[in-house]
Amino acid sequence: MRTPAGRECRYFYGDYYRGRNREECRLLDAADQWTPELCFSCPVPEIIQSNACEHMVLKPSLIRPFPFVKRQVRVKTYCEKTHRKGFDPHIGCGECHVLPGIFLGEDE
Repeated sequence: MRTPAGRECRYFYGDYYRGRNREECRLLDAADQWTPELCFSCPVPEIIQSNACEHMVLKPSLIRPFPFVKRQVRVKTYCEKTHRKGFDPHIGCGECHVLPGIFLGEDE
């Protein structure tokens, strides 16, 4: 579904049926006090677009780098297949999907 920031995200839910105006992020818990402004700085839509691994689990957190700066979404990753954590979510853990030879420096 399209977020308030205008990007597609599978975790965003909006219910606009018959005048309703209910929006929520199903990745962030209700206790995190989600607001639509968080969608503008959220890295999850780009991660989903660049890596569709079914073994990758995203663990979000809300941080405020400085007291006067708006809250931002940070994502930690975990691979259920290889049990690795902390890898670049745009690329993946490197074990679930084999990279083509051109990316490894091998000539075809």
